[in-house]
Amino acid sequence: MLLEAWITIGVVLVCLYAMASNKAPPDVALVGGLTLLLVTGIVTPSEALGGFSNEGMITVAVLFLVVAGLKETGAIQWVGNKALGRPRSVASAQARLMIPVSIVSAFLNNTPVVAMMIPAVTDWAKKNQLPVSKLMIPLSYATIVGGTCTLIGTSTNLVVASLLTKQSQLPPLALFDLVWIGVPLVIVTWIYVLLASPKLLPDRQSARSTFRDMRKYIVEMIVTPGSSLEGQTIETAGLRHLPGLYLIELDREGEIMPAVSPQQKLKGNDRLIFAGIVDSVLDLQRIRGLAPATDQVFKLDAPRGNRCLVEAVVAANCPLVGKTVREGRFRTVYDAAIIAVSRNGEPIEGAKIGDIVLEAGDTLLLETHNEFAERHKNSRDFYLVSQLEDSTPPQHNKAVLSLLILGAMVLSVGLGLLPMLTAALLAAGAMIMTRCVRARVARRHVDWSLLVTIGASFGISAAIESSGLAGVIGELIVSAAVGSPWIALALVYVATMLTTEFVTNNTAAVLMFPIALATATQVDASPMPFVIALMIAASCGFATPVGYQTNLMVYGPGGYRFSDYLRFGIPLSMLLAVVAIILIPLIWTF
Repeated sequence: MLLEAWITIGVVLVCLYAMASNKAPPDVALVGGLTLLLVTGIVTPSEALGGFSNEGMITVAVLFLVVAGLKETGAIQWVGNKALGRPRSVASAQARLMIPVSIVSAFLNNTPVVAMMIPAVTDWAKKNQLPVSKLMIPLSYATIVGGTCTLIGTSTNLVVASLLTKQSQLPPLALFDLVWIGVPLVIVTWIYVLLASPKLLPDRQSARSTFRDMRKYIVEMIVTPGSSLEGQTIETAGLRHLPGLYLIELDREGEIMPAVSPQQKLKGNDRLIFAGIVDSVLDLQRIRGLAPATDQVFKLDAPRGNRCLVEAVVAANCPLVGKTVREGRFRTVYDAAIIAVSRNGEPIEGAKIGDIVLEAGDTLLLETHNEFAERHKNSRDFYLVSQLEDSTPPQHNKAVLSLLILGAMVLSVGLGLLPMLTAALLAAGAMIMTRCVRARVARRHVDWSLLVTIGASFGISAAIESSGLAGVIGELIVSAAVGSPWIALALVYVATMLTTEFVTNNTAAVLMFPIALATATQVDASPMPFVIALMIAASCGFATPVGYQTNLMVYGPGGYRFSDYLRFGIPLSMLLAVVAIILIPLIWTF
């Protein structure tokens, strides 16, 4: 083996160790390794930087903007709530969750889908008194296998497809080519989760749920006339068992209903008074058909799409101390509307917002413009000003529009009218042009570290191929396969699956791609079954939390331990490996 191959394998092993042991994040580890390969001359500058202009990587970046539009309009949450409903058991909840999530993940990058679903699933579990640990891993697994069904379902598929286009002797993959292997894997995963989770998944609460938020507020919300909430009962509208919130009373045209029946039907302009913690107030803001009841909110200059929620602690030398909110003309002075007031961590009961006399130390929950926190962070009027993350009210009126844009993107690619990158660029542009998402907000949704990881892994893949390392590893696999394409395919699948458990799925796919091609050549078989096996194995990381980014994302919210993934994920990984290795050569022949 040449010196260049030894250096390359050394760099790759160091990168793998750094990522698996959490010594460095994937983007830092891979950029560092790529730098070493560039300094030693194993890759040229054009090879090192080629991944950052790769079509697959750019497509992944653009899809983040498309998902941003769906999130900012509340489209995914709206569809999710309609699909999830009210389950009667844990198994029913898992089925209601996995089926729609798998379908959505077939057309959207699974990382943003999980990011949006985590708070929705957490609240859904609390409302229905379900253990969140029974739902978070199924959420992650459903998005992973759902992403194997189409070319755009996961960034791994896009990355491998872009590598495939550079092989002139191989046909490119179409949008739905993977559905023949992806759908069986999805069904097997559903069945496994439903049968195995009662014994193998823990019954544990989220780590976050063990902490109590000491700031409690009383908040008034109004049912928007003409909204979908009109005519629904309190229970069917999902307002009965809200996590961290209690519905105190309903005010209908001056008639107070203190003990609200769950069967009470809602009418337009009903005023609902809730008591609860700040995180739950954020959830109220996102419910379609509810709006803050205070008139001051509607008098703010900034449109709701440019607003957010801010917590501000009143300082002793604030000029409004000792005055009521109305007397102090708070909205006029600060261009912010007080939604609720907390004093000593408890809500102030029995008083309208405008009649509350402000005291030093009061915590105000404000709806205001996005620049409020930056403008007043050093103000002497407030001890502390803090903007609540992800608190901009969704633009529900544009939810249908964002879904139509997504549908047009998927349809144009599915019918072969446009390439994936072109369709994604047009969809992202449409989201921004129609103000489904503002450019400033869209940029925040892009996972830059993921894009750097993908770009750097292309350069390392080029080094594996140019140094001759791919050929050497391919020869070792071939010798172990004793000339059988089936055994060689199984070895490529297993090697990729093991690699993806310790590094990112995209990195595993790019590193193993030249090895898969070299193995196919040496057993005199078509490369396509090996490419498909590589694509599936790189995505099917279930056995460790670091095996797939979505596994790591649900680790804390699900209250999991590392051993939970080993116990529940290893059998599924082995089961899917057997199914894939049997089916792939039947669909893409050797």
